[in-house]
Amino acid sequence: MSERLVIDWVACDARGLCGELLPELLTTDDWGYPLSRSADPSPLVPPALREHATQAVRECPMLALRLSRQRSDEPG
Repeated sequence: MSERLVIDWVACDARGLCGELLPELLTTDDWGYPLSRSADPSPLVPPALREHATQAVRECPMLALRLSRQRSDEPG
């Protein structure tokens, strides 16, 4: 099973903290909104980054991030 980082764009307040906590997966635009480095709106979280992704989810001040499990036989 793999996990994806899901961003709730409605809840996001563009503080940019997620980009600071998870720079391997996210960058921020000029206004502070997160952008996936892979251009996937819900980027795949490599196992090596799971702990960092969990921290970003936990520390998002607007609760705009979550991890979503994806079975390996589900399409990307």
